[in-house]
Amino acid sequence: MAHHARRFSALMLLGLTATLACLLMPQAGAAADDLASTRARLVLPTEPAGAVTPTEAKAGLSTTPKPVAIAGRIAAKGMDPFVKGKASFAMMQLPDDHAKKPGHNSDDCPFCKKRLAKAPLVAVQFVDSDGKEIAFDARELFGVANGQEVVITGTATFNPKLALPIIQLQGAGIFIRPTP
Repeated sequence: MAHHARRFSALMLLGLTATLACLLMPQAGAAADDLASTRARLVLPTEPAGAVTPTEAKAGLSTTPKPVAIAGRIAAKGMDPFVKGKASFAMMQLPDDHAKKPGHNSDDCPFCKKRLAKAPLVAVQFVDSDGKEIAFDARELFGVANGQEVVITGTATFNPKLALPIIQLQGAGIFIRPTP
């Protein structure tokens, strides 16, 4: 009798495992589909015209949201620019033309450091149709990395009363510039 009870328990466990696997598989596929559809909705096929630097954007922004396209690089002044598990990251100003000279390192250049120190940081956040932050990590969702150049479209605000100059940008689209 004990043998039959063990066999019955093993069969029940096997059946329960198979049932759970069947129930979880569509959800995993749905999550992958959701990631793919979210990516398709947000990644722009061409670079938006008229993108401005964070410094230029700051000059035209206030606490009232305004449509804008901002070009920059994913970075956060020595910190991790990404919010783990969220479609959010920090973006900084791109170095100017003199930084494009061969062998130039904008991180070590005193002129670049001074100019970039005055530039605002851009806090980028992508939200869903309910206004909730998208729960996919930006690195996975967009395939981006620290230092990557991007152009973000969306609505932005800037509050000059904050201690640090930070533009709040609610992203509607992202264009990822190809790396040279």
